[in-house]
Parts: sequence; C-alpha cells; structure tokens
Amino acid sequence: MTDILKQIEDKDPGEKEFHQAVQEVIETVQPVLDRNPQYRQDAVLERITEPERAIMFRVPWMDDQGQVHVNRGFRIEMNSAIGPYKGGLRFHPSVNLSILKFLAFEQVFKNALTTLAMGGGKGGSDFDPKGKSDNEVMRFCQSFMSELFRHIGPNTDVPAGDIGVGAREIGYLFGMYKKLRNEFTGVLTGKSLGWGGSLIRPEATGYGSVYFAAEMLATQNETLEGKTCLVSGSGNVAQHTLEKIIELGGKVVTLSDSSGYIYDEEGIDTDKLVFVKRLKNIKRGRISEYIDKYSEVVYTEADTSLAYNPQWNHKADCAFPSATENEINAKNAANLMKNGVRLVCEGANMPCTPEAINIFLDKKIQYAPGKASNAGGVAVSGLEMAQNSMRLSWTAEEVDRRLKMIMKSIHQTCLDAASEYGEPGNYMAGANIAGFTKVVNAMLDQGLV
Repeated sequence: MTDILKQIEDKDPGEKEFHQAVQEVIETVQPVLDRNPQYRQDAVLERITEPERAIMFRVPWMDDQGQVHVNRGFRIEMNSAIGPYKGGLRFHPSVNLSILKFLAFEQVFKNALTTLAMGGGKGGSDFDPKGKSDNEVMRFCQSFMSELFRHIGPNTDVPAGDIGVGAREIGYLFGMYKKLRNEFTGVLTGKSLGWGGSLIRPEATGYGSVYFAAEMLATQNETLEGKTCLVSGSGNVAQHTLEKIIELGGKVVTLSDSSGYIYDEEGIDTDKLVFVKRLKNIKRGRISEYIDKYSEVVYTEADTSLAYNPQWNHKADCAFPSATENEINAKNAANLMKNGVRLVCEGANMPCTPEAINIFLDKKIQYAPGKASNAGGVAVSGLEMAQNSMRLSWTAEEVDRRLKMIMKSIHQTCLDAASEYGEPGNYMAGANIAGFTKVVNAMLDQGLV
C-alpha cells in the first residue's frame, strides 16, 4: 500500500488533494485486498487511480471591452467501468489538475453507490464567473464547449454543474454543443425545466444530504426534530440542506461564504431562507448583507490566520459542512465535539481533513463521507438522463421519492459493507469498500482495458 502511494506521489508531484483522496480510499480498502489476492495480481489499485483520459486545453475569450483572455480548460474522464463518465464542471480560480483528479476519483465511488449506471469524471476551468457580465460568461462557455464537445456525448461523458456552473452556464454550454453537433441530446444535466431539466435537481444534493443524516439518526432511534445544526456555505447545497432541515423540524444557526459567516441563535427560518436565496441567487451578494436585514445576528469576518474556523465553535447537535474541501481541520473537529455535535454529514466534497475524520471515528461521532451523503445531486442527474432518454418528465414528487429511496439504499449499502469487513457503523469504510468493489469487479469483468 505504501509503495502504491509513493508511486502516485512520485508520478504526480504536488497534487496534494488527489493524494489525500487516494490515500483515504487505499487505507480503507486494505481488508478487501487481503481477502481478494487476485485484486493485487490484476493491479486494480494502479488502474483505478489512473484516469482513463485527462484532457487539458486552452480557452480564449473576449471581455466586453474587447480584451482577449486565456483560461485553461480540463476534463478528467476517470473511470467508465459501470457507465458513461458523469460529473460536474467547476469554474473557479482554484481549479487545477489536482483538484479535478481528486473530484473525479471521488465521483467514481459516489456514482457507484447511487445504484445508477454511471462512471466518474470531473472538469472545469480556472475561469471566475464572479463579476462577469452575462455576455462575457456566454462567450467563455461557447469557447470552452468548442473544444469539450469533441470528448463528450450522452453515451460517453455527461457533464453537469458544480461551483460556478449553474443553470445560466449550463444553458450557454448546451446551446453551443447543440449547434456544433446538430443534435438535441441529454449531454448535460442541470438544464432548465423547459428544455430537458429535472424537477428537484437544484435541491437534490442538499435534500439528499439531509435524508442521509436522517437515516443515520434513525439507527440511534433519533430524528432531526429539535436538533440544532451548523451549516457552512450559502450556495445551492447549503440552501437546500437548510430547507430540508427546517422541513424535518431542525434548526440551522449558521451559514457562510468566503467572506465570513453568520450566527443566528434564533434559527434561520423559512422567511430568512427566502431572503438568503434572493441575496445569493439573484443579487449574487455576500452573506455579510444578511445582517443589514437581521441586525440581531452576529457576523464574523473570515480570518485565515486563525488555526480554526470559529463557525464550528457553537453549541449544536449536527454539522453539515457544505462549502469546500478541507474546511474542517483537527481543531475544528475538537471544537465540534466540545460543543456537543454528535453527527457530521458532508454536503461538500472532502470538507474534512484526515486528522478531523480520525477524531470523529475515534470518538464514535456519526460521520458520513461526501461520496455517500452528497450523492443525491449526481443521483438526480442520473434520473435526468433517464428522463431525457425517454423524452418525458417526472413530477417533483416522483423524483423526490426516487431520491429518498436512493439515499436510503446508499445508507444501507454503507452499513452492510462496513459490517461485512468488521467496521460496524463506520460509514467511511462502508462507502469506500462498497464503491470500490463494485467498480473493480466491473473492471475485471471487462478484461485488461
């Protein structure tokens, strides 16, 4: 195992996010390798950690003043053993090869857990849509798709949205794909409802995360009713996590963005959530503006010089990190425990550092890794693909019913796999083992390709 990690680090130096994701999986699936010596003979670890295809390209575009800019575009097609590549596109200045390889690697196992036939991929660009006009975003998306279209298709690779890629960007990307290929197919998910999108898709990741947490609590004969929850982020995932927690009787007291966080001791109710949605989705404002309307709320500006994030230092029962990777470190994890948090359910991808995860597992905190708990988004993307293939649209109730069923199934799959390998209640072990064995067995069935 150590040899394989060293090989990957030597081959891909500096890709710390990718190394972190790979190490977590490799350490967890060690019992599977011990029980199945053929896996080592067939070099499944070496194969599953190497992308089937990594595409990198330049994206030139022109701003409203006529100035030309050049960004870098990526698509990592990680593994297609159980279906076409599926995973989002991220437009953010932090995007690089390491982050996209980590996301694509996680996506492989996440998609395997959904019960749907989807492989794993991820892509995006270091382009920042913040502060850009609609026309500038359109020109960028059209330039981006003028290369990406060669590598995707409804039976090959089906991208979706992610950070910085919402309905607006998906629309521009789809329009260019349709023009270049002269076909209307379900090649992108996250589309608007009027032309092939699915109801519940915007809500799916947040709703799914809360459904998963509810299943976790049910194993302890508890519910979300009356629970105080900390939620990070204030974008799509955080908003719908908050919405579903309110619906199930819980109380959310925090939200955040890169500028800082708010602490609303009374709880962010439905009316306040409407304000947050308008602020973030329409005005594209900052969470600090929340206190302009609700002056009794405490706003704390982000301070990267601190060893911990004070957002995770409030009394609560549950935590839903829904912003970005590695936002909860060991100090934050210790503060969560000190303040009574007994459940951590990841809405973002890899928001907890390995040190934080070890604390949760050692202290028997219920901890759900993102590849299981935030799989609702890609699950409904898969349902959107199914609807596109059949040229029909299901009701919101039908999609939500299927989402809830999928999250319940993922929860049980994690518990069963963890128990089978002597880790009862360890959702991280269960998710990694279940996803890994499904993908690896499919790879071996298909020969050395």
